Formats: sequence, structure tokens, C-alpha cells
Amino acid sequence: MTEIAPERGGGPIVRRMLVGAQLRRLRTEKGITREQAAEAIRASEWKIHRLENGQVAFKERDIIDLLHLYEITDPAEVDEFVALAREASTPGWWQHYGDVLPQWFRSYVDLESAATLIRTYEGQLVPGLLQTEEYMRAVVGDAWLEDAPEEAERRVALRLGRQALLEREDAPRLWAVIDEAALRRPVGGPVVMRAQLERLIQTTKLPNVTLQVLPFAAGAHPAMVGAFSILRFADQELPDVVYVEHLNNASYLDKRDEVEKYLDVMERLCAGGKPPARTVGLLDKILSTL
Repeated sequence: MTEIAPERGGGPIVRRMLVGAQLRRLRTEKGITREQAAEAIRASEWKIHRLENGQVAFKERDIIDLLHLYEITDPAEVDEFVALAREASTPGWWQHYGDVLPQWFRSYVDLESAATLIRTYEGQLVPGLLQTEEYMRAVVGDAWLEDAPEEAERRVALRLGRQALLEREDAPRLWAVIDEAALRRPVGGPVVMRAQLERLIQTTKLPNVTLQVLPFAAGAHPAMVGAFSILRFADQELPDVVYVEHLNNASYLDKRDEVEKYLDVMERLCAGGKPPARTVGLLDKILSTL
């Protein structure tokens, strides 16, 4: 099975976000309104909003005109901006899986590749970055019932490709909180689940991975409505992003108040979970029941 690893720094979506954030900073520093910026490129305020949030591709002429408006005249700085905007039009590593990768999930794959810290809570499944190949097949088989065998294998290959980021030299830190229910649900059967639990035990030895179990004894908690992830980036231009997946789409939240609510929930989950030092003991205990 061919795997294609995610590139450093993320893909086109992250690059668009970075260019957009830099343009927004330059505009606000000059006290220029979105309406004024829109006039400079013969567009609407809505287009400026979408450009600054990395939601659309950039035209080189628009970049040059906006930089001129923001009094960026150094040719080297202009060229750097234009080059980054051009890179943002280059397809990401996941383009090879475009046929099995939902449009709404592509942003997450890019963001995940660029993150320096990934904090995630899962209540029903082992997080995708920590799944074994057979566990993946069991999940894909039940989630995509209409897939032909070759399509299912490509979904597995995509997930394996995502896992490669944990082995990069600049690997992000992963802090995962998994509900005990997910660890006791025999996805794929006892043999598959046993291998998965053993994989998690091995994962705890990685220096960039912290794994916590949220036990049944924790009772009700604020994340019972569903799984979510919080991603943080090295570049200060990029805000933290919360990813919440639904059945057929996903939400991406980056407003400060929204992110802070999820950060608070994550802290409460970590406080309610068993300390990371006790994770292996809990996994061994669950293993003994299989």
C-alpha cells in the first residue's frame, strides 16, 4: 500500500490562511477598512473577508495592489508575498486521495500537517493518528458501507499517510484524551482491539505523545456531545483552530471566545482523566478482559 506523507508546514489551505492573516494585519496596522481595500482591487468587502480568512485563492494582481495600498514597497518583501500566494495554489499532498477525501475534511488534513500541538478528545473511537491498520479497516468498513474494496483501501492509505506526521523531525505534540468507552468497544473484534490497545501502549513511549484515559467513573462531562480537536501553530499569524466533525460535514472555529470555551472543556477533561502515568496500567487492565 503506497503512503504519501504530509509535507512540512501544511498544504495550500494553511498557506492561504497565513497570507490572509498577514494581509489582515497590514490592513489594520494602516487603519484601512475592508471597504477601502476592496476598492483597491475592484471587489467587494466580502471578498476581502474571504481573502483574509484564507477561504479563496489569491490573484497575483490583487496581492500586488493590496501591498501597494498598505505601503509595502520593498521588492523583496513583495516577491515573498507573491511567492507564498502562488504556493497556496499548489495542491496538497492529499490530492492523490481526492476521490475519497471529503471536501470538508481537506482543511483539517492541511491544518493537522502544519500544527505544532494537537489536542484531541475522542469518545467513541481511538483517534485516527493512533489507529492500527486493521482497526482503520474495521472503522472504514462500517462507516463507508457503499465503498468498493479499493476505495476502502485508499481511505486506509490516506489515514496511514496522516500518521506519518508523528514521525517527522518537526513532529507536532499530540495530547489525546480517550474515553474509556472507546477502549472497551471491540471494533473489528477482540483480536483487532487487542492489537490496537497494544499499539496505544507503545505510543505512550513516544516523547511527543501524551495519552490520557477518561474513565467511566468521571461521570457526565461537557464533551459528551462529541469529539473535537484543537490545533495550535508555530506561526503567530495563525490563530488556534477548533475542529468539530459531524456526520456529513465539519465546523472550523477560530474566534477567540469560541476557542477559549473548547480549551476550557479540554482542561476539564484532562483534569477528570487519569494522569498520563497511569495510562499504561489502565490499558493493561482493559487488555486483560479481551
